[in-house]
Amino acid sequence: MGYSIQKRYRIKSTRLQNWDYRWNASYFITICTGGRECYFGDIKDKKVKLSEIGILADKFWSEIPDHFHFVKLDAYVIMPNHVHGIIIIDKSHDVEPLHATAPLPGNFNNDGKNKNEKMANISPKQGSLATIIRSYKSIVTKNAKYINSDFYWQSRYHDHIIRDQKSLENIRTYIKENPKKWGRDEINSEKNNNEKD
Repeated sequence: MGYSIQKRYRIKSTRLQNWDYRWNASYFITICTGGRECYFGDIKDKKVKLSEIGILADKFWSEIPDHFHFVKLDAYVIMPNHVHGIIIIDKSHDVEPLHATAPLPGNFNNDGKNKNEKMANISPKQGSLATIIRSYKSIVTKNAKYINSDFYWQSRYHDHIIRDQKSLENIRTYIKENPKKWGRDEINSEKNNNEKD
C-alpha cells in the first residue's frame, strides 16, 4: 500500500524547522505533568499553593542559570500540573569551541553508517533549549519520585519563540495571570474532568 508503519506512527516534531534552538532568543515554554496530574499543588483564592513536588519544581527552575551560564530567566509560574516560563538564551559573550567529529574505529552499523553520527542527529545539541528542558525535567523527576513514585512528565513540551517586545509583555501578563484563570485553563485536568461528568 506504500504506507509504512514508520510513517503511520511517526509523531511530527513541534519544533520550528530551520531554527537552531541554540540561537540567542527568548523562548516561552510550557511543560506538562504526565496525564496532567496536579502533582505541583492546587489553586486557592486564585493563588498557587505548591505541594512538596511543586516546591521542588520551583526551586530547580530558578536554578537553571546556575547550570547553564548562558541562560537568563524571565517570568515563570509553577501551576498545579504544568510549568510556564520564559527562558532567554544569550550566548553573546561565548566563543564557540571547535570540535573534531572523526568517527571512532569499529563504531559502524551494518549499513556502514557511523553510530555516533546517527545519535548526534537525534540527540539534543549541547547548549540547546532541548538540553536545558531535559536537564530540568530530569532533576525534578529524580527528586519528585522520592515523594511520589508515580510522578512523570509528558514526553514533550511546547515552545514559542518570542519575536518582539509586545509579544514578550503579553506573555509575561499571561504567565502572571495564569493562576487567576485556572478555572478556564485548557490544561486544567480538573476542569476537563468536571465537564465530562
